[in-house]
Amino acid sequence: MLDLTKLASPLDVGSVRIRNRAFLAPMSGISDEPFRQRAYAHGAGLVVSEMVASGELAKGRAGCGLRIRHSGLPVHMVQLAGREAAHMAEGARIAAGEGADIIDINMGCPAKKVTGGYAGSALMRDLDHALSLIEAVVGAVEVPVTVKMRLGWDESALNAPMLARRAEQAGVKMVTVHGRTRCQFYQGKADWRAIARVKQAVSIPVVANGDVGSLAEAAMILDQSGADAVMIGRAHYGAPWTAGSIATAAAKKATPGVPESPEVLADYVVAHYEDMLTLYGTESGVRQARKHLGWYLDRHAAGVADEQRKAILTSFEPVRVIAALREVLSHAPEAMNLRGAA
Repeated sequence: MLDLTKLASPLDVGSVRIRNRAFLAPMSGISDEPFRQRAYAHGAGLVVSEMVASGELAKGRAGCGLRIRHSGLPVHMVQLAGREAAHMAEGARIAAGEGADIIDINMGCPAKKVTGGYAGSALMRDLDHALSLIEAVVGAVEVPVTVKMRLGWDESALNAPMLARRAEQAGVKMVTVHGRTRCQFYQGKADWRAIARVKQAVSIPVVANGDVGSLAEAAMILDQSGADAVMIGRAHYGAPWTAGSIATAAAKKATPGVPESPEVLADYVVAHYEDMLTLYGTESGVRQARKHLGWYLDRHAAGVADEQRKAILTSFEPVRVIAALREVLSHAPEAMNLRGAA
């Protein structure tokens, strides 16, 4: 039987020590600074920035600075995406200059707007080119470099073990593997056992990712894959405490900061909303916060009236949104089920 305390133990990524082995995945448009700060406060071992396009970062495009800005956490990890070695190297230098402790290279994103530009998981179709990007980043910075990938482009090209082996030889200090191919997107069930082939191919830490949202699932993915850590993504929708809950449950401790009542949950969601308005400004913030508010409602107030939900998710007036959130969440019976994620 798997020793669950493994999840609560530290992990070294090159020269950087991670406090436990339950990580928040990088998620575009989701794992921004307010979200990462919450996930880490709840006990996540490592939190990763949302994906940053290296070309846009190298060219100084607006908005990239917010994505790589140091959030004040003990370990600052930035994920870069791109297909040009020069841009990837320059993006890595910029991120390291902003205090990044670890640089992650995205070779797993399945989104068409990313793969259509021959970035993300499209790089798994050309390992020589993928390695040129890895070598450029490793050569550009002193901090540890990691890679996140999928099993392969499709079932006929399950080349994650080969990519991981070559990445390790190029100086990468950790790899994360999502247990699906690119062509699967998020359909079907992640193949946790297939990740074991990557673990067998390398000596650096391997992180298993895909369909994990509870301590039991974290234990199963580690058992079936032999991986060293687990990364959790979509299970955080409406529950930023998910990775932390898994880590603290493995350590047989209480998860810090999880709302314990509907009223406290309302305060929590409002504070998250206000932090996003502060970060992005009101005009942009009200739009960017809507997906989070929708997930909070889905998870904790599924019975909200359609009219109330629409008002919360379409209003441009923060005062009205906040008042409606407090009204809905403070009286939602589902809000009492706050620890369901772990």
